[in-house]
Amino acid sequence: MTPSDAPHSRWSDLDRPPLNVPALRRGLLRPGGLWTALDVVESTGSTNSDLARRAEGLTEGTVLVAEEQTRGRGRLDRTWTAPARSGLFLSVYLTPGDVPVERWGWLPLLTGVATATGLARAAGVDTGLKWPNDLLVTVGGEERKAGGILAERAGDGVVIGMGLNVTLRADELPAPTAGSLALAGAVSTDRETLLRGVLRSLEHWYGRWREAGGDATASGLQEAYAAGCATLGRTVRAQLPGDRTLVGEAVAIDGEGRLLLSTRDGLQEPVSAGDIVHLRGIGGGLV
Repeated sequence: MTPSDAPHSRWSDLDRPPLNVPALRRGLLRPGGLWTALDVVESTGSTNSDLARRAEGLTEGTVLVAEEQTRGRGRLDRTWTAPARSGLFLSVYLTPGDVPVERWGWLPLLTGVATATGLARAAGVDTGLKWPNDLLVTVGGEERKAGGILAERAGDGVVIGMGLNVTLRADELPAPTAGSLALAGAVSTDRETLLRGVLRSLEHWYGRWREAGGDATASGLQEAYAAGCATLGRTVRAQLPGDRTLVGEAVAIDGEGRLLLSTRDGLQEPVSAGDIVHLRGIGGGLV
């Protein structure tokens, strides 16, 4: 058998070992906790799509992790791909039935806060939040996108997916504006440590938010998001639905999770959905 004919080995890249599922379950699944089931698959198209298809039969706190994701989805139908075992690719299923549905829009922002908090502790990396769902790290003095979050309604709840570049090397980046925890100088790129840190932080923030009835102010979520939001204080361009474009300074996150832009005519316009470009970024680059 020639090397090219050899079967694929999970250990083919020793710098990227597979996740230890029994250890993750022991560390995360506990009586009374949020996380109720955790599965890891070798490869899938999209963890969000997989959980959404099964939503009617899922219990809250189901976690699905993929070692490789071949058709990962971001906002605006963008794709997200990376080498096997080079990042965290996961989705969780939440059913905040006691929270008014109109407040569920905070869930992707909550996930961003939880992820940034968890990574600060587990990886020693400052992660910025680009409204509404991007995760930013600093590489060589420039802001780079290292991950993203996508939330979608499914069944009686919400599937929240996250993709995060962990060990991607410079020659593996999908775009010049991309980054990874390794390139940002993380003190740890052990994916099990990072996954535990992110999920424990998500459990903490989700619990606070539900206890406050989804009130982002009372739970401290609005303040925490604003404190970590790299978009605030920047001049940005918002590409809005209907091919409308708005340019202004991002001045606040309101109580509904919308981005408030101060335009040149002195008005403050709330943006609830749109593609945001930072026109002034660290190092003068665009993000």
